[in-house]
Amino acid sequence: MPRRGLGFAIGAAAVMLAACSTTVQGAPVSVFADPFKVAGMRAVDGPTGLRDSVHREGRSVAESDGGEIDEIAGQSVADIEQFWDGAFPAAFPGRTFRPVDAVISWDADDYDGVFCGSETYGLVNAAFCPIDNTIGWDRAVLLPALRQAHGDMAITMVLAHEYGHSVQQQARLNRRGTSTLVAEQQADCFSGAYMRWVAEDNSDRFTLSTGDGLNNLLAGMIVFRDPLLTEDDFVYSDDIDEHGSAFERISAFQFGFTDGAAACAAIDAKEVKQRRGELPVALQQGETGEWPVTEESVRSFIDALNTKFTPSAPPELSFDTDPSSCPDARPSPPASYCPATNTITVDLAGLAEMGSSPTEFDPGAPFSGDNSAYSVLVSRYMLALQHARGNLALDTAEAALRTACLTGVATTILAQRVTTPDGNTIALTAGDLDEAVAGLLSNGLVASDVNGESVPAGFSRIDAFRTGVLGDQARCLKRFP
Repeated sequence: MPRRGLGFAIGAAAVMLAACSTTVQGAPVSVFADPFKVAGMRAVDGPTGLRDSVHREGRSVAESDGGEIDEIAGQSVADIEQFWDGAFPAAFPGRTFRPVDAVISWDADDYDGVFCGSETYGLVNAAFCPIDNTIGWDRAVLLPALRQAHGDMAITMVLAHEYGHSVQQQARLNRRGTSTLVAEQQADCFSGAYMRWVAEDNSDRFTLSTGDGLNNLLAGMIVFRDPLLTEDDFVYSDDIDEHGSAFERISAFQFGFTDGAAACAAIDAKEVKQRRGELPVALQQGETGEWPVTEESVRSFIDALNTKFTPSAPPELSFDTDPSSCPDARPSPPASYCPATNTITVDLAGLAEMGSSPTEFDPGAPFSGDNSAYSVLVSRYMLALQHARGNLALDTAEAALRTACLTGVATTILAQRVTTPDGNTIALTAGDLDEAVAGLLSNGLVASDVNGESVPAGFSRIDAFRTGVLGDQARCLKRFP
């Protein structure tokens, strides 16, 4: 039966905690790129989740076990409907919002459940069913795992996404021929619009901080990224059930959070294609998407960057991590840049650990991969290019986001294969953007200044990185002067 779900695999429910990092000081210079704000809102930590004393009635949940998960989910649906009751007619003039007819929970380990005409045994998912205008979720496996990893608001985010599919139907956005990819990213966008409403303290039921709370939500979205596909998957399948990479889905969420529900209708096949550009979406034959971090690979990456950017004074590369060797910057291990000596210093063991992938036997490990490490290396190289200009501060909040932006530029440039003098080939592969995004949330080093200090909001770090991925150096320097 047709239904819209998240495409979730419980084995991928990696716990990614938005790590605390030192926050740089300084005054922002642009109202459009304030390092201390999230889409115009002050970036602050604080309470996130269901309020301590909720007196509003939640939606009645059919087939519920009466547990805490269904209580949070029922409150979530009621809150989302309160948002759409006001936002829908504003976003889609002339149309009236209609709540879903029922909400249903099931136990994916139980043989007795039915949703949207199908048995729910093994259905570790949440979904909207257009056949009977209902929303349902697995209360036994999916939602508890998300809650444990990312808090109460992860449950609310999932249901805000599913409600987005109902909104699509009511706004007549999912016309015949609309791809799954477009529909899913529109729903991600709608969930972002709702979360902005919560973050602005409009909800009687939930709170969301724009610092650690929002960081945790974005980390939760990485769980719902598409698995890596090969080109053969696209060639031999008539209907690829694409939902989007973590980079794409977080981008769509950010569009809604920043610009509101009306902006989500602009996500269509043309927009998604334009946003993807020449970025790889599938592994080519023989590719694994991973290149273990070694001294050879690090040297090859620097050679590739020198080939593409041709600086007049390329930075030196050192593996001597003596912290006293740089007089004008503090180390930012596992990769540091020293302006005084124009040297990038690499702690090889630390960088290799950062770039290692979690094993299938450790589902609680943070999501990472080789580009979680290489993107940090690239960011230190981009600091060297900024230093060469001679007119840019490297130890400010603006420098941190400028570095993230320029790293995004370099990431896209490396999508085109580069052969280095030692005979290695460097090229961005499918999945690398997601690994960079994971690092931006977990440690923030790609979006850090010369001292390794980042800005507080992962939202802002990713936004700056995406600006570079979709733009160029001039755009980064204009936005983050």
